[in-house]
Amino acid sequence: MAWEQGHHRLGRRRLKRVTVSPEEIGLCGCWQVLAVRREREPLGRHAKPPSDEIGYYATSVGAAQLSDAELLQAIRDHWRAIENGAHHRRDVSFGEDASGVSQRGAAQVMACLRNLALGVYELEQERGRVKSPSAKSRGRQMTFAAALALLGR
Repeated sequence: MAWEQGHHRLGRRRLKRVTVSPEEIGLCGCWQVLAVRREREPLGRHAKPPSDEIGYYATSVGAAQLSDAELLQAIRDHWRAIENGAHHRRDVSFGEDASGVSQRGAAQVMACLRNLALGVYELEQERGRVKSPSAKSRGRQMTFAAALALLGR
């Protein structure tokens, strides 16, 4: 694959795939295992060091269904949906990107708690019980006991 420029870096993704059967791999519906090598070269004066990592995926897509380029695009679209979905909502509602939490475990716990708060808000919204305009303002009003009672229903 060719190098692409975006997000203040050069990047390249390369894909290797192995055709498998669900029985031999032990995953129901799995027809391929993919390895995606992601190489990144940050640009700019204060650029971080280059990175080179491999991500592994299992898919129910048959070998003849999609080309390498289509599979790579499907993976990018998957992560784009995650970034623009849950992460974006957490950042807009709770300022996640500005959070000072830097330890990986603590950041994961905070993301889980933010997800829980958004989930409780959306549950109340679906049931027609929300008067607050956003999850953030609702979170300021709700007690832990009230949130726990909602989840128990």
